[in-house]
Amino acid sequence: MRIAVVAPSCPLKREAADAVQAIVAGRGDCELIINAQCFLTDGHFAGPDEARLLALLDVTSDSSIDAVWFARGGYGSNRIAEAALADLPDAAKGKLYFGYSDAGFLQAGLHKAGIEVAWGPMAQDVLREGGEAAINRALDWMVRRDAAALEPALDGPAMAFNLTVLSNLLGTSLEPDFTGVDLLIEDVGEHLYRIDRSMFHVTGSEAIRRVRRLRLGRVAEVIENNPDFGADECTIVEQWCARSGIEFGGRADIGHDAQNRVVPFKRENR
Repeated sequence: MRIAVVAPSCPLKREAADAVQAIVAGRGDCELIINAQCFLTDGHFAGPDEARLLALLDVTSDSSIDAVWFARGGYGSNRIAEAALADLPDAAKGKLYFGYSDAGFLQAGLHKAGIEVAWGPMAQDVLREGGEAAINRALDWMVRRDAAALEPALDGPAMAFNLTVLSNLLGTSLEPDFTGVDLLIEDVGEHLYRIDRSMFHVTGSEAIRRVRRLRLGRVAEVIENNPDFGADECTIVEQWCARSGIEFGGRADIGHDAQNRVVPFKRENR
């Protein structure tokens, strides 16, 4: 299997690239092609919009590539998503697109276009504690579709998103059909009041109210609120689900950490 790595958001650290290549070499069941664009810098981004878009289009149109692995999150994929999806070549439609966090903008649009997408660890995650296991979990799914890599409580059609990304893509051309899905959410580096605000927007969406249930992954690195917000992330999510008539399905094993599990995107009756 040939897996291309591109960075539609922020740059990939070279030490991460080297570490992932070493893991791949030790496995011997796939080939990793890390696009040079991953190491570009343009302010916050892994190169200007044009360079990030061109790199993504190059790998999507390459018929020798079996999967596209997003290098890392951060911010920026939304800036190129509509252009990338405007005229997808036939070669783009037979690949798996794999990642999480900010890559959710692209994954939403790709899934809407009927293309295979899965949430799971990215190359940069190798630098986290327990990162080697995360990389192997991702590759186990991409290469062998190993069920042991999956979020353990998946039951039927599912999607997973960072909550802030999900809130921002609703109502745009990237919004997929959420009907009947097990929707998993997580977040990182936010105040609890921002989690509350995002849940107001998400659960107020008619598109989201068509999910089968909503489950909460880990909310990490919460920024201290002064005064104390008065409710934790689980209470916040449960309250907004109750207000909007969405079933709260409990906790999920996803998050911005090395324990992050794989969630293949599937729709009802698909």
